Amino acid sequence: MKALLKKIEPGFGSSFAIKKIDCAKDQPAPEWHQHSEYELVFLSKGVKGRHHIGHYYHCFDDGELTFLGSHLPHYRFVNKGKLGQHKIVIQLRRDFLGAGFLGQPEMAAIRALFERAKGGISFSGATKEKIGANLERILTLEGFDRLIELLRMFNDLAKSTEYKLLKADGFAVEVDPLEKERIRKVYSYVEKHFQNNIPLEDIAAKINMTIPAFCRYIKKLTGKTFTQFVNEFRIDYASRLLVEESMTIGEISFESGFNNFSHFNKQFKAITNQSPSAFRKQQRQMVG
Repeated sequence: MKALLKKIEPGFGSSFAIKKIDCAKDQPAPEWHQHSEYELVFLSKGVKGRHHIGHYYHCFDDGELTFLGSHLPHYRFVNKGKLGQHKIVIQLRRDFLGAGFLGQPEMAAIRALFERAKGGISFSGATKEKIGANLERILTLEGFDRLIELLRMFNDLAKSTEYKLLKADGFAVEVDPLEKERIRKVYSYVEKHFQNNIPLEDIAAKINMTIPAFCRYIKKLTGKTFTQFVNEFRIDYASRLLVEESMTIGEISFESGFNNFSHFNKQFKAITNQSPSAFRKQQRQMVG
């Protein structure tokens, strides 16, 4: 599978790149890409969207914290957020402090963290909140103080037990802008049409594939069937309606592209581990 190769340059006077992005503003168009740098991404509380990392595909609805290894292809779509919601990204090379730095005895825990990150790591719980605060602090620092705070943060991540290995490595990566455009067309078409039935012949034709070839392509790309892939778009949309709209759950089911209410309930619970009614109640209690 091919992914656009990106080159990342740290800012002047820094050994790593860090940036903060306001989720309340229009997000840049997502793209399927990879880079040699490791990447730590923090999305603040309440931010929703979906990420696709190697073979791993997942929707998130309350922010996230992920650490991705070198040359791990990924695509992250973030819904337009509310005032104050943001994303912080750190990108750095494994040898950003010198070829032998991670080999030092004192760096054993951080070295193990970088090894685990080869397949992607998702952090949760108190770790996610603490690292978010660390990143906010790093943004205010410069020079030596910024570097020391970064190492402290990675040490905290290395010691945390609140993580899940995404096991997204083992993904064959080639660099080709044409492949990036093919993946963009798939995502764009599904985003526009997920509320309706999407015939396989229509989506396959969009990227000049036969139906069997397209089915194999989607399975290789996402680890899911095309139906499962589309249903995750629908459930992501339904989860937003459950919180933001006064529609009944039945109305939301049909609005999200499900023609069968029972099937909607089953799919919603399979993806979110909650029934639609329990999800709505929990989310509105958090907001209220």
